[in-house]
Amino acid sequence: MDFHYKVLLIEDDISMSHYTETILELSGFDVIPARNARDAELMARSHCPDIILLDLGLPDTDGMTVLSDVRSWSVSPVIVISSRDEDSSKIAALENGADDYVVKPYIKQELIARINVALRHQQISHESLQSRGSLDIGGLTVDLCRHRVLVEGRDAELTQSEFRIVALLAQNAGAVITYGEIMNRLWGPNSVGGNQILRVNMVNIRRKIEHDPSHPKYIFTENGVGYRMAAPDEL
Repeated sequence: MDFHYKVLLIEDDISMSHYTETILELSGFDVIPARNARDAELMARSHCPDIILLDLGLPDTDGMTVLSDVRSWSVSPVIVISSRDEDSSKIAALENGADDYVVKPYIKQELIARINVALRHQQISHESLQSRGSLDIGGLTVDLCRHRVLVEGRDAELTQSEFRIVALLAQNAGAVITYGEIMNRLWGPNSVGGNQILRVNMVNIRRKIEHDPSHPKYIFTENGVGYRMAAPDEL
């Protein structure tokens, strides 16, 4: 099965949401829709999307607030899609952490191109995880170049956030990496929300790579400390 990037689409206008969702799905993306700021925050933290498309005119909270919140703990690219075409709105969004700004109505080819550019920049920014070659730990293969994790030859279909966690642990196989170090290296020193975002990612990772997530073979929890990838000689 081919890998699909996961897009969180935050748009309260139902017709516009359906239109954008169709464009994204036809372009090979998996879409998670959210209609308001509250749902958007829940979806962002539980699904850990690879990229976020954000409308500013939300019914419960202005999109700028959502942008500031997301940017405080996530490094996923955020593209604002808004009918606000004033330069002041564009500048404010970019200064608050948006990676790009698209004015409605948009040209669908341009939107897809901008998404691809943002994802490409995100990948380049993590060059430390893109060294040539792969790491083999038992039946687990971490392909650092192609950003893929294979379990006995099967693509585990990890999100980019999930891959980065597995890659960090694999590059330090046998050693315990503390919760704080993982959070700092992957989400930055100003990440908020405690370890919840990390735990959510780990639940998803184990579901995808472990035969029995309740009795892991590859990634172990060192209670109160962090996580450890099994060393090759343990398997």
